[in-house]
Amino acid sequence: MKGAVLYGPRDIRFEDRDDPKIEKPTDAILRIAATCVCGSDLWPYRGLQPINGPTPMGHEYCGFVEEVGSAVKSVKRGQFVVGSFATSDNTCPHCRHGYQSSCVQREFMLRAQSPFLRVPLADGTLVPTLEAPSSDTVPALLAASDVLGTGWFAADAANVKPGATAVVVGDGAVGLLGVLSAKQMGAERIIAMSRHESRQRLAREFGATDIVTERGEEGVARIKDLTDGIGADSVLECVGTQEAMKQAIRAARPGGSVSYVGVPHGVDLDAQSLFYTHVHLHGGPAPVRRYLPHLIDLIVNDKINPEKVFDLTLPLDQVAEGYRAMDERRAIKTLLQP
Repeated sequence: MKGAVLYGPRDIRFEDRDDPKIEKPTDAILRIAATCVCGSDLWPYRGLQPINGPTPMGHEYCGFVEEVGSAVKSVKRGQFVVGSFATSDNTCPHCRHGYQSSCVQREFMLRAQSPFLRVPLADGTLVPTLEAPSSDTVPALLAASDVLGTGWFAADAANVKPGATAVVVGDGAVGLLGVLSAKQMGAERIIAMSRHESRQRLAREFGATDIVTERGEEGVARIKDLTDGIGADSVLECVGTQEAMKQAIRAARPGGSVSYVGVPHGVDLDAQSLFYTHVHLHGGPAPVRRYLPHLIDLIVNDKINPEKVFDLTLPLDQVAEGYRAMDERRAIKTLLQP
């Protein structure tokens, strides 16, 4: 088969790779229905995160089970499944507490930007749908694999409650789906921080009540103006930079909650100043597997429409253009079809 391989900064190639095979009895092989480019893929693509030689890419996926190992019991050949970017046995103490992305057997998925994929720990990682979805539903289910699950965790970890005021820092796909998630959790006011008109429109469609274009200190001041000088109950940090994290913490009220789900790059927190904020911090790799059953149910029952973050669809063999479009901010998120 052929799949996406990153060789170096802005050097993504679609080239021959070995077909995946069952390696352990807990594995499954999927035929990919759809995959995509993640914002976190752009860190190594831009050369801001080192790689050790040519690296197969992709960690968001959904598709049909082609083969299962002898120990796999919960999924079977022919089923349509959605899986997390982090594998999990779903039985260890961390999994039982709802943090499957810290499973003691965790592996971070790679190689999903390809027609076929081996998924370890299939029983604890994959969630089947009740029936094969229509082609129109596949993009939304793909979103649940990571970007929606991460946005949902951002809202959950920021303790979004009915009637709350929430701020979302970041207008990428995760931030936009953080807006959607905060709306679903009952936030009364959702302030999206965005400078891009197309993303502002989608944020409003997902439930944003206010748009703030300012950043840094000016952005914090604007949030304070909008909240009568108090700050937000919940702030979702969906970027991963120093500026975004500082902005998120300073936009929260004392006793408020800040989630951080953007992979941190160059973030250094000052414990002394943090101490006096009384802000709760909670973040990390999203435990997508915790939320998958609920998210799949919302999607198949037409309660949410996360697929709208995919504003560019390409054949898988044009994966390089998908990366370029996101790198140049011509696309929010690229959907790839094998």
